[in-house]
Amino acid sequence: MTTVTMPQLGESVMEGTVVRWIARPGQKVERDEPLVEIATDKANTEIPSPSAGVLVEQLAKEGAVVTVGGALARLDEAGTAAAAAAPQSQAKPAPKAAPATPTPEADENGVRATPVGRNVAQEHGLDLSKVPGSGAGGRVTKSDVTTYLEKGATSSQQSELQPPLSTFPGQKAPTAPPPPYSQPPVAPVYSQPPPPSFGPGYQGFGPIAITLRAYKPPRYTLKEGDQVVPFDQRRRLIAEHMVYSKATSPHVPCTAEVDMTNLTKLRGEWKRAKETGGRAPSFLVGLCRATVQALAEFPRLNAVVQDESIIVRKDVNLGVAVETEKGLLVPVIRKANELSVLGLARAIDDLAARGRTGKVTADELSGGSFTVSNPGLKGNLFGAAIINQPQVGILRMGEVVKRAVVRERDGEDAIVIRSMMYLTLSYDHRVIDGVTGNGFLHRVRELIEEAKFEL
Repeated sequence: MTTVTMPQLGESVMEGTVVRWIARPGQKVERDEPLVEIATDKANTEIPSPSAGVLVEQLAKEGAVVTVGGALARLDEAGTAAAAAAPQSQAKPAPKAAPATPTPEADENGVRATPVGRNVAQEHGLDLSKVPGSGAGGRVTKSDVTTYLEKGATSSQQSELQPPLSTFPGQKAPTAPPPPYSQPPVAPVYSQPPPPSFGPGYQGFGPIAITLRAYKPPRYTLKEGDQVVPFDQRRRLIAEHMVYSKATSPHVPCTAEVDMTNLTKLRGEWKRAKETGGRAPSFLVGLCRATVQALAEFPRLNAVVQDESIIVRKDVNLGVAVETEKGLLVPVIRKANELSVLGLARAIDDLAARGRTGKVTADELSGGSFTVSNPGLKGNLFGAAIINQPQVGILRMGEVVKRAVVRERDGEDAIVIRSMMYLTLSYDHRVIDGVTGNGFLHRVRELIEEAKFEL
């Protein structure tokens, strides 16, 4: 018997969800024939059979979350008729699992948790050892943490989840926190009323205890004609990552107005060049080239946050956001700093096409160090994108439109028509200060407006 296990589906992927079983118990499969479809936060991937044989047992049900290295199925390589005919219910029970060994997702106390669950717990100062885990092998999931936080069963739990109460000099904080509540408050709760005026001799409010309470909107009541569309696996993961990114990084947006006229003319020259075959690289390719060059001058933007450190990466692995029918994907161009304009154009076209047809791999969706987003060139003036964690910055294009602008001609101001675009950088203020962020964006603008890129 061979046990088929969950493979590593990307450098940052720690688990996968069983979407559907392609092979059924008793079915004979060939080597590399798809067995099961697995969904990660990056992409859906079909797991092939490691060898030829008969699928004896499915060890993970559809919808189950399986960690890397976890058992998925048992395969009889001998492929005997008896094994193929035997129903799954008569299969021998799987041997007892060996004692768990420490994994990257287990902390020093041996508590196992999903990365998202651990991050949520850290944000609330919650001891994970007190949270019952409902995931595979007792792992603590995000829903376990949020459920525990919502219950707030005892006052001791409340004191762990809430920040210290504010005090003023010379005053002592209340010795016990307020009791749990069942409904959202309509106003802050004070331990004592503030004084009526700020007259002579006023020395401060005294001890004021403001209790911060999680707000929950009222549930919507369905009406006739309403349609309920549940989140699919990818949309749920995208939602979790976007919320996590906003809660983790203090996003600072800054916008530059970029004159695209010279790049427009350069694209005309590219179209006539024999290397392009009459198909000029897009504005997105020009922006990617300018971004790669600017990152070489501002390497702090080409970094990732890990623990309490900043890792400035040598290679520029450029993520390019692509919208597909199943949601947003961000394929990564490896070592984009080593590619020419034509190399970037070919890489973007290839990854975008395979991303839309579901043929991009999980490895090609992970490991990015900076991201460029192009939400479309029609009706999109500007906007601030959400940072793709653990990166520290993302550039978002706007629509390219012809506008009347003021330019100096022969020492005089003149109104001219130029192709203009707004370009917005969102950066992580934990890592990037305003001078660095604005300097990087200004350099990208300069490179685009100069438009001295070579094919």
